[in-house]
Amino acid sequence: MPLKWLPWKWLLRRAARSHGFLDPLALMARLRRFGQPSEVAEPIELLRAGMVFHARGLINTRVIQHNLDWVWPYWIEQQFDPHSEAFLPRAFSITHVNLTHRNWTAVGRPDCTELPIVDPRGLVTPWYDGWSLDGWVLPDDGEPLYPSRTSDSQQWLETDDGVAVVSRSSRDGIELQQRARVVSEGNGSELVIDYRASAPHPAMLAVALRPYNPEGIAFIHRLRRTGDVWEVDGHRAVRFEETPEAHYASDYEHGDVAIHLHEPDGAGGEDCETGLVTGAALFRISAGGERRLRVRVPLPGPEAEPLPADAAGSWGEALAGTAALEVPDAGYRFLYDAAMRTLVLHSVADVYPGPYTYKRFWFRDAAFIIHALLAAGLTTPARRALLRFPERQTRATGYFHSQEGEWDSNGQALWIAARFTELTGEALDETWLRAIRRGAHWVARKRTDSDTSAPHAGLLPAGFSAEHLGPNDYYYWDDFWAEGGLRTAADVMEAAGRGEDARWMRAEADDLQRCLRRALENDERRLGRAAMPASPYRRLDAGAVGSLAVGYPLQRTAADDPRLLGTVEYLLERCRVHGGFFQDMIHSGVNAYLTLHMAQVLMRAGDDRCFELMDAVARLASPTGQWPEAIHPRTGGGCMGDGQHVWAAAEWVLIMRNAFLREEGEQLVLAGGVPPRWLASGEPMAFGPAPTPFGSVRVTLTPSAGGGTTVAWEAEWRRPPEAVVVAPAGRTPVTAGPEAGSVTLPGSEH
Repeated sequence: MPLKWLPWKWLLRRAARSHGFLDPLALMARLRRFGQPSEVAEPIELLRAGMVFHARGLINTRVIQHNLDWVWPYWIEQQFDPHSEAFLPRAFSITHVNLTHRNWTAVGRPDCTELPIVDPRGLVTPWYDGWSLDGWVLPDDGEPLYPSRTSDSQQWLETDDGVAVVSRSSRDGIELQQRARVVSEGNGSELVIDYRASAPHPAMLAVALRPYNPEGIAFIHRLRRTGDVWEVDGHRAVRFEETPEAHYASDYEHGDVAIHLHEPDGAGGEDCETGLVTGAALFRISAGGERRLRVRVPLPGPEAEPLPADAAGSWGEALAGTAALEVPDAGYRFLYDAAMRTLVLHSVADVYPGPYTYKRFWFRDAAFIIHALLAAGLTTPARRALLRFPERQTRATGYFHSQEGEWDSNGQALWIAARFTELTGEALDETWLRAIRRGAHWVARKRTDSDTSAPHAGLLPAGFSAEHLGPNDYYYWDDFWAEGGLRTAADVMEAAGRGEDARWMRAEADDLQRCLRRALENDERRLGRAAMPASPYRRLDAGAVGSLAVGYPLQRTAADDPRLLGTVEYLLERCRVHGGFFQDMIHSGVNAYLTLHMAQVLMRAGDDRCFELMDAVARLASPTGQWPEAIHPRTGGGCMGDGQHVWAAAEWVLIMRNAFLREEGEQLVLAGGVPPRWLASGEPMAFGPAPTPFGSVRVTLTPSAGGGTTVAWEAEWRRPPEAVVVAPAGRTPVTAGPEAGSVTLPGSEH
């Protein structure tokens, strides 16, 4: 009780002013004026994550720029190099963080919750947020090969036997290749790194222990070597399959171990209070010879994060019966296969939008990721993830809570639950039905008063929403999800025999739709054009991309709705860089998944420009088939978010699925997004089997005589669609009954 009477605001102001600082409360008040008044200025979860992120950035500031004679990871070597496109002046920057090459690729297994990551030059971080292992080649005479400093480097993803990342670097006849993967070992898993080094003259292969990762410094206080094992901070962390011929270590005072590798006695610093121990194990390479070495790192077992009982035991089991893509474009096929494996790796125990920066749960990302899992036939991990939704709902209010102040989550949870029943034909249990009812009531209670003259009347309150939309506002993104979630939830309740619940949910959805229509009509008059800004208080800007949700994935408007297409036209005119959607706010980069949202809207409308956007996203992918959340327009590397963004992978799976089969109401549309160049190739194509609301369907396109194409479908109908519409780009659509099984189209009309 005494704390309630403490004049803490006065004390805070007095303390700040006495030390010459600005009044922090006045500053915060001014900051809040740039957004609409909201009960939550910014989700505490994001503030916490941001503090951790920039705390590391502060450490980076103290360590990196004063020790540029160290061998640093690729992003630091580039960002601190004044000759690089990625160079950033440091001047008044309080923190030094990775803003130019946020790229990495996870390796793992469908029965392992751990996700080691590999950076663009082969630096491997075995444990979450931990230290890393690097490979170097050190000739007895001449310049060393440090992959992070070489320009001659390649990387690729192998998917023949699980997931492996291979990195190759070379210079002056020296070559180093390393292959990282996760294998099953006993009752757990381990990371395996295979090194292969060659040199024209005598040299040493070095496996180096590094106190950093792709985000920056990761402390190491102690290193011990016992035979062929490294113990790092008391853990038996690294095992060499051969005993090193030499071993060196150094502490922060003596500098990087790389400086001392040609000294007879080395630096001798295996303990470091600062936490910057570096180490190297050396293996001889004969002149003109090759040295191979395998290194193993045990990963935390199931006791760290329990493995679900229904987790797949192998890649074959995980991908069995899923939708396969067969097209004449090897690049598109590779990206699809990589995306499928990304989905599997990030949905073992829970659904995560990334292996590192975003290895935590958001309803927003989960809705899209689970939708992609369902669309591709990965039903088991989708079901498993959905089962955890009700436990994340607050019992008192019915709020599906992952981040406070984000009002899109309830609509997304309701929508994806309904989508699960549509695509699988499975009914939801009583726990889920209660959660749906509570979630719908939350939306109804949360809405603002609809009987006012305010532009936002009847909409959800101002909130932070998706962080790429801007400061707190009454975002249409939230309302479109709420309306779509209520309407689909009503269908679920109707099917479950809860007619009364279904009726009031539909009535609530109708009223919200009426309020949205009124707000959008006001916007049209205010803006002088048919388009949807991010909120009733915003001009058209990059945040308008969020309003596309009403057309994709919700399909709550007609495919040719003028406001929907007007919004896309604005974004195409004003917000494209290198062919993709450039998000000015927060992300400040080219965004793959939002580009694909635009492509999905154009695909529904039969607009060939969807293929330009799909091609742009394909070009933006990393050599390992991944997309960071936002892509630097100069370096092509990641500049925001996780370096392997699972939402982006999910969107690639979804657009490939919708290119071959999608539903429009009670019709099934086939081949509506197949690029004309694929049809012109004369090669057969196929996709499936894939779930639809009507049943499982596999689509094949086979060239026929005279330039025509036969489009066939094999289906296990639960309930046949009213019609099957075959509508490839450049061809007149053909409508057939579901029982027809195929139609033959003439050659291109363009």
